[in-house]
Amino acid sequence: MQQIEAVVAKVNELQDGEKRQVSVGDTDVLLIRVNGNFQALGAFCTHYQAPLAEGVLSGNSIVCPWHNAYFNITTGDQQEPPGLDSLPCYQVRIEGENVIVSVPEKASGLRTPAMASYNPNVDSRTFVILGAGAAGAHAAETLRTAGYQGRILMITREDQLPYDRTVLSKDYFNGDVPKEQVPLRTPEFYKQHNIEVLLNKQAVNVDAKAKKITFDDSETLSYDSLLLATGGKPKQLEVEGADLENVFTLRSFADSDRILASAAQAKQAVVIGSSFIGMETASGLTKLGLKVTVISPDSLPFKKILGEEIGQLFQQVHEENGVSFQFGRKVTKLIGNSKVEAVILDNNQRLEADIVVVGIGVQPATQILSGVDLHPKDKSIPVDEYLRAADNLYAAGDIARFPDERTGEKIRVEHWRIAAQQGRIAAYNMLGKSIKFKTVPVFWTMQFDFPLRYVGHAEQWDEIIINGDLQKREFIVFYIKDNQILAAATSQRDTETAAITELMRLNKMPNPETLRQGNFDLVKHLHS
Repeated sequence: MQQIEAVVAKVNELQDGEKRQVSVGDTDVLLIRVNGNFQALGAFCTHYQAPLAEGVLSGNSIVCPWHNAYFNITTGDQQEPPGLDSLPCYQVRIEGENVIVSVPEKASGLRTPAMASYNPNVDSRTFVILGAGAAGAHAAETLRTAGYQGRILMITREDQLPYDRTVLSKDYFNGDVPKEQVPLRTPEFYKQHNIEVLLNKQAVNVDAKAKKITFDDSETLSYDSLLLATGGKPKQLEVEGADLENVFTLRSFADSDRILASAAQAKQAVVIGSSFIGMETASGLTKLGLKVTVISPDSLPFKKILGEEIGQLFQQVHEENGVSFQFGRKVTKLIGNSKVEAVILDNNQRLEADIVVVGIGVQPATQILSGVDLHPKDKSIPVDEYLRAADNLYAAGDIARFPDERTGEKIRVEHWRIAAQQGRIAAYNMLGKSIKFKTVPVFWTMQFDFPLRYVGHAEQWDEIIINGDLQKREFIVFYIKDNQILAAATSQRDTETAAITELMRLNKMPNPETLRQGNFDLVKHLHS
């Protein structure tokens, strides 16, 4: 293939540890200098096209500034999700003082990792993945990239191939992402790599001791190793009228399509619950032109997760865009003939509604599992540091309760990135690699034009430290317990957020006293 080359810098223009986005023809390239050597990679994260020049370097990795994917700067290989693809690497040479980069004439900004070929004569095992969300999709591909040549069955009760669930209440809802871009891979991709995807297949029992799955059509399937990645089920509203038409939950691709179809004919919407799904839906419906009211028993959105200050900020952002709130209230009844027409609150107030979206949380979809003791609180699946729940049985994603590396407590985190990470680690361990699951949780939300990132995990805190200006919506809020920084919530401080993720991973976060004294250069601290 024909190459295009260009002088992109002088040797002395970049110091060790520096990076720069440059152009070679029409191709954007990330140029990095580390240990005196230059590397040239694709310039944008393969997940959502974040500019990696705004990320942070750490050792042999670069961390994406938006959602904290990791890439190896020598090989371009993705080391941590989100996203499935790696970065292309380009040729670099030095002539005198010139740094010259060569790229293919039709360069792609991403590279699909090499995968092993299916060969039952080499490996006769059958590995089953029950669920086709983030955990399932990443596990299936990781098995192949790690060299597994046996049979892979990914089974889902949905009628869709694996898709990006995070866009359902965000970019897809707003029309910013077309329907054809929501699936993670094409049917041809799974066929090419011999990953069998069974759609509309409902499991009714998983017998962990017999290593057997039973389906609703009475068919059974034995497995050599199983990853349970069944995700969460939306909690249902248990009041009179909850079965009326135009009353929805939002969890699946189909749910989102049904809500959008009804919203096109609607003027007023009620969202029940101030969860992330509920609040993102309120934002999306408002952007579609509906008048939206959010009903919540809480006094503020996200108060238990993010604290009062950020909860007030989210309320303010929504109210500025026309959303109304009914806090401290519960729904007692939905009324209408065949379709919902109004919501009745516990103070007898009536709210007119053409559609109702229920966002009151999810519960782990684990009722099919037998032979494993579930957690008494929420019926999640307790797993060890290898994500193992029983012999040759692993669990990942919303259903897994795993040990927190920093506190030792078993926690459950309902987010796409964690599910993707766990799917990958579970796949390695299904192959006998004995890799412990260690991570810094990261999640994100976008409501109207207000982005928020959250790094770490803090169920309780005794202090918060605010760096920046909440009203300008440019800040970092640190959550402290027992003089330890457990988490940080940020907005429009993307490079520093990536640095926090890596500092937490390396156990190098500064002490709270340093942060209390004012501005502190987290990126510089990472490289110290």
